[in-house]
Amino acid sequence: MAFPVQRPRRLRSTPALRRLVAETDLRPRHLILPLFVKEGAAEPVPISSMPGVVQHTRDSLRKAAAEAVAAGVGGLMLFGVPEKHDATGSGAVDPDGILNVALRDVRAEVGDATVLMSDLCLDEFTDHGHCGVLDADGAVDNDATLEIYAAMGVAQAEAGAHVVAPSGMMDGQVGVIRAALDAAGHLDTGILAYTAKYSSAFYGPFREAVQSQLKGDRKTYQQDGANLREALRELALDLEEGADMVMVKPALPYLDVLRTVAETADVPVAAYQVSGEYAMLEAAAANGWIERERAIHETLTSLRRAGADFLLTYWAAEVAPGLD
Repeated sequence: MAFPVQRPRRLRSTPALRRLVAETDLRPRHLILPLFVKEGAAEPVPISSMPGVVQHTRDSLRKAAAEAVAAGVGGLMLFGVPEKHDATGSGAVDPDGILNVALRDVRAEVGDATVLMSDLCLDEFTDHGHCGVLDADGAVDNDATLEIYAAMGVAQAEAGAHVVAPSGMMDGQVGVIRAALDAAGHLDTGILAYTAKYSSAFYGPFREAVQSQLKGDRKTYQQDGANLREALRELALDLEEGADMVMVKPALPYLDVLRTVAETADVPVAAYQVSGEYAMLEAAAANGWIERERAIHETLTSLRRAGADFLLTYWAAEVAPGLD
């Protein structure tokens, strides 16, 4: 039977009906807040390309973490911004490096009230800005980098991370980190694998946020945006190596990848709404071209609808209180 018997608008006629039949929900527990902490900062430093986002001091980070937990967010993802960089990113493994110190600070502040996650990558710490160490020819040395990732994973777990999140797209990274964590007795520390991290134009504001020293590009290790099957190969490898959760990054330009990964994986799937996506919507809203709050909610819901179990978004703490 068709019109006039079939009238789909009947189920859209009131807010209560629309709420009753909604197929996709968005709750505070689905949201992960990325946070930046700057070594030596005396006060929070605004990030010009990401209005409303700052590089935190250690004190303001603790406060922001507590506020996010009070808002009900599902987790926090920490990124460190060191004062000094070197060829091997030594600050990443230093127990007194800014990221590891910040992890201890936040764990002391919020305990187990949320999931504390830590970015596991060298790009914030190297003087060349790449996600791994370089060989004599200037190429990223995959296997030498894995040795450092193993040490980073242990350092972050010992500093209080519930979950470490290797984002460098090195071959074998999940397996090496898992073995190192287990050997150090951190059997319960989880791994969120950046399984499909694409070489994207949407990372620009993030590089300001972490004061990236990048020279060149990351096309030899981040995925080509034209490829979907490659993402499924990476997924199979990460799962075989022991990933507890997997991620697609960026989010909006790769909804098809997110859907396919979600339909394939037997572990929770994350999507990262990256800095460029955030900046794009904020800029459009500032110009009066879109309705800001509606656009934020619509994009986040689209990621849930595509299959994400949880979302990394810079709007997490802002959005969360209005969702329950």
